[in-house]
Amino acid sequence: MKKLTGSLIVIATLVSLLTACGQSTTSNETTSGVAASPAGTGSLDTTSKELTVYTALEDDIIKNYLTSYKAKYPDIKLNIVRDSTGVITAKLLAEKDNPQADVVWGVAATSLLVLDQNNQLEPYAPQGVERILPEFKDKNVPAHWVGIDAWETAFIVNKTEMDKRKLPIPESYADLIKPEYKGLITMPNPSSSGTGFLTVSGLIQLDGKDKAWDYMNKLHDNIGMYVHSGSKPAKLAGTGEYPIGISFGYRGLQEKKNGSPVEVVFPKEGSGWDVEANALIKKKTMKQASQQFLDWAITDEAMLEYNKNYAILAIKTDASKLPEGYKVDPLKQLIKNDLNETAKNRESILAEWDKRYNTKSEPKK
Repeated sequence: MKKLTGSLIVIATLVSLLTACGQSTTSNETTSGVAASPAGTGSLDTTSKELTVYTALEDDIIKNYLTSYKAKYPDIKLNIVRDSTGVITAKLLAEKDNPQADVVWGVAATSLLVLDQNNQLEPYAPQGVERILPEFKDKNVPAHWVGIDAWETAFIVNKTEMDKRKLPIPESYADLIKPEYKGLITMPNPSSSGTGFLTVSGLIQLDGKDKAWDYMNKLHDNIGMYVHSGSKPAKLAGTGEYPIGISFGYRGLQEKKNGSPVEVVFPKEGSGWDVEANALIKKKTMKQASQQFLDWAITDEAMLEYNKNYAILAIKTDASKLPEGYKVDPLKQLIKNDLNETAKNRESILAEWDKRYNTKSEPKK
């Protein structure tokens, strides 16, 4: 198993590796617009003061992220539709012939690549897109999607519960299949969760299909339950209900910050990862306010907010820093990852996973 080495100084070396993250909630925010160049082939509505934004960003960070947007555009009403990555992806695919969303914000790049393969994204180059590192945006010009940050697989482990059981904290994927952890592990269902999917696709890219499915068969024996949210395994680990949660770094660090007796472990073999990205949904009439939202979403103000939670940003800046809890440069943890290839194989990967393991998934609400 080979993981990518490097630092923020050499993040651009990732380019050669690429060939090109709950429950549903809807909220209303009020926000305003400025001129932007037309995108693509649709007509441009320059008067609309309302946007529907689909996102998979965590509920508890959306409000803070939008602070600078609302200050700049107080006239625009934002209808925020939030759900897990898999649910948002399925919703967008189902709405292909009658799209409801204007903008996608903070959804896995692999999902946006699937939408792009279905001709559902409108090309648009946000203002400042030249600052985005090549591996964090679509290779087309103008780009069909643009990333903001990346997130990665982590184990969230309840130290108190491990001590009670006199068990060591697992440090690797290899540790997770040891018999002493039987029934103690939760993991996101990859059909519902972007974190679940990047973990499964990461295992496949680490070891190849045959070895990865063989490994997941063994891991399945130790899984107590598959859940429909990337953050829920971290929360369950925090309460001790399931002391080991396969989740993502930010959520584990939040649990720890909030007082849960957890350790955040990045697997020795390397972490699967994906990019949280934005895009314009193809519609007969595009909104100028949609373009303005995408312009704002990669501004310095927005990036500073993203960096409070995510260590890997889509821009290289001296102002970026490791969020509290990260001990080392997280780029050293990332595996080799071909996002385009992963997107192409998404349907077959999910079908195979469902066939093998879905019997242990929690009921959908």
